[in-house]
Amino acid sequence: MDALQGTRAARVPAVLVVVAIVASLIVGATLGYALSYSTISGRVDDLQSQLPSLPYQNATYFLDENISLSGLYGRVKESVVVIRGQLVQYDMFHRAYYSQVQGSGFVYNFTGQMVIVTNYHVVQDAVNITVTFSNGNGYAATALGSDPYEDLAVLSADAADSELKPLAIASSSTLEVGDPVVAVGNPYGLAGSMTIGIVSALGRTITEATTGGYPIASVIQTSAPINPGNSGGPLLNYEGRVVGITTAIVSDSQGLGFAIPSSAILREIGSLVTKGSYDRHPSLGAAGMDMTYEIAEAMNTNVTYGWLITSTSGQTGLRGGTSHVVVSGQTVTIGGDIVIAINETRITNIDALSTYLEENAYPDQAVNVTIVRDNQTMTLAVTLGSRPPPSA
Repeated sequence: MDALQGTRAARVPAVLVVVAIVASLIVGATLGYALSYSTISGRVDDLQSQLPSLPYQNATYFLDENISLSGLYGRVKESVVVIRGQLVQYDMFHRAYYSQVQGSGFVYNFTGQMVIVTNYHVVQDAVNITVTFSNGNGYAATALGSDPYEDLAVLSADAADSELKPLAIASSSTLEVGDPVVAVGNPYGLAGSMTIGIVSALGRTITEATTGGYPIASVIQTSAPINPGNSGGPLLNYEGRVVGITTAIVSDSQGLGFAIPSSAILREIGSLVTKGSYDRHPSLGAAGMDMTYEIAEAMNTNVTYGWLITSTSGQTGLRGGTSHVVVSGQTVTIGGDIVIAINETRITNIDALSTYLEENAYPDQAVNVTIVRDNQTMTLAVTLGSRPPPSA
């Protein structure tokens, strides 16, 4: 009995020790949490007190080297104009009536001569053309030159010299996919609107009603929102330099727009201003379509890329198709040459073909065209022709 009481007596202090240790841990944790919370809370309060002086609220709108979007807009807005004109149309009784066309444009200094650059389709067949600046001042304008094949037009305006504030043009050849861009124009007549996006693809081709089926080459694809009325306005890099002219949208697309590359402006502006036209577009003298895996199977070839020639015009040495087959539900003319390279530059499709010719070749120039004919690869010397004069 005494031994049992001794054991119980020994256990009591041990329990007290455990309780004391647990209590100490709880008190310590509580004090530590309180001190940590106090410290963190103090830091949060400190940061909150600094918020009004920090530029974080504008961080989204700042570009490299602390150039703000609002600052960029302020520098370029006076150079972008609203272009309006009238189309003469006739009713069933041959009575004339007028409809209004509208787009955008920008001022450019061509060797000391101030001009307005825009899209051809903005002023096509238009009369009574006017340009209106951001301050509301409007002036009569006259078309100096145009090129339907590149959807370009150049105007002169009866504006005071103080109104004409030109934008600089940078070559679009420096662009890369992912580069940020800014579009400024007048969508739906809302003058001076700015949108931002990125270059989502390069080297695209598009066709418009003005091109007679010929592709516009080396087109810039952008995610910057573009709407009717933006046409002819500048696509700018973050330095405020023109890299393209916004020109087209894809119906029902989500953020898919196109711009004529600035390299086309630089290539053609001299001819458009001094001659009124541009006639240096090369032509391979053939019609065709992009190769696909399915077409390659139908032709019994292992070449799944390139441009398949379906028909030719002139004596170029190239061969067109010889038979028709149905591929994926469509009738395709097969048996022609497959263009896979020009001057050793790989040609994967019509985008690559058109871009190479437009940027590197001229009419009457001889180029080496690598083709696959009857599953044999060969290279032909082909003298390029030129596109016919645009139809009126």
